[in-house]
Amino acid sequence: MKLGFRRLAPLFVVLALVAAACGEDTPPAGNGNNAGEGVCASYDKDAGDLLAKICSDGEITVSTDPAYPPQSELNAETGEYEGFDIDVATEIATRLGVDIAWETPDWEVLTAGSWNDRWDMSVGSMTPINERQEVLNFTEPYSFVPAVVVVHEDSAVSDVTTDLDGKKIGVCADCTYQFYLEKSLEISGFEFDFVIDDPVIQGYDTDTTALQDLALGDGTRLDAVLTSVTTAKDFAKSNPVKIVGDPIYGEPLAIAFDKSSELDGATLLDAVDGIVADMHADWTLSELSLQWYDGVDVTKVT
Repeated sequence: MKLGFRRLAPLFVVLALVAAACGEDTPPAGNGNNAGEGVCASYDKDAGDLLAKICSDGEITVSTDPAYPPQSELNAETGEYEGFDIDVATEIATRLGVDIAWETPDWEVLTAGSWNDRWDMSVGSMTPINERQEVLNFTEPYSFVPAVVVVHEDSAVSDVTTDLDGKKIGVCADCTYQFYLEKSLEISGFEFDFVIDDPVIQGYDTDTTALQDLALGDGTRLDAVLTSVTTAKDFAKSNPVKIVGDPIYGEPLAIAFDKSSELDGATLLDAVDGIVADMHADWTLSELSLQWYDGVDVTKVT
């Protein structure tokens, strides 16, 4: 798989070492999750920081966006959230030793920071771009998802590097896909090849809304949509759209924490970062990816 980015040392070297140590593309038989009693079982609940409060309350509040299956969606029949991000967050809560509560803030509110302690962390496929790092702290990435171009099934677009110059392309507003098209996407440790020139960018509240416009196929709204390969494949299962060519770039997705939380969040960040590393090492993340992404493991550096 060819992606339009080049990874620079050594920002995500931990994951590369994990992949090299395992030396396999599929999880070894018999490896599973053993959460034990959780981090909170031995943590000082009188420490006065955010982790201590969460451990004392027995609950962590997590933000997600249910408009992005198979990462996150609300099951209308069960009334429960489900998806890759949901399972990742739930496993983190289990390994902390607490229950989980959900919040669904708007994306712009989430990425702006200053959460006013309405939620404790975000597990919502967020890319740790440099601008967001000014207001948010991030763990090591828990997945690396390729971005793809989606067109209507009747579209004549065949080469994303030439056929989309100057075309109308839909993206989620203020997401990394918009920044990529604007050629302003910056993530420390990565370089990007910007292969689409002068697009007419149409912003939407979510990728799914953009894809729904594209699926209408009247040619007046959009020529294409830029989104994750996981969202694109899920949408294409029941709509007249298709992915064109190879992924044009890839990006790391990490768990976010508000730098301006009232209580010190450093120990919570460290604890969750360690849990993410453990979930890579014991193949929990790979197993969840294979489950939700039709046998594809997006948790390894490509």
